[in-house]
Amino acid sequence: QVRLVESGGGLVQAGDSLKLSCGVSGGSFSQYAMAWVRQAPGQEREFVAAISLSGSRTYYADSVKGRFTISRDNSENTLYLQMDSLKPEDTASYVCAAHDIPVPDIVVVTTADYDYWGQGTQVTVSS
Repeated sequence: QVRLVESGGGLVQAGDSLKLSCGVSGGSFSQYAMAWVRQAPGQEREFVAAISLSGSRTYYADSVKGRFTISRDNSENTLYLQMDSLKPEDTASYVCAAHDIPVPDIVVVTTADYDYWGQGTQVTVSS
């Protein structure tokens, strides 16, 4: 059974930084395209960032481009999201997701394609 567990969320002020982690167990992490998705109360789920199997390809939503960095450590089965210059509108529950795709080394940018999901970690940015 594949399990995804996020950590690293918290309450910060605008302009601060946070680094989220997502540990993956029970599967073949190096065969998963990965992503971060966020959802704020009363709002639709928003695709934040995605990364390919090797980590060589990444995708970012326009709302976070230049401020967030997605990365992965296949030796540690862990996905990361470095969030800098945080804004109050970044407040949301951040969820990691995995798509089982052994090949090719591509980013997957459609949430419906993801097979496994974590429970989320809350990020709150005060103004």
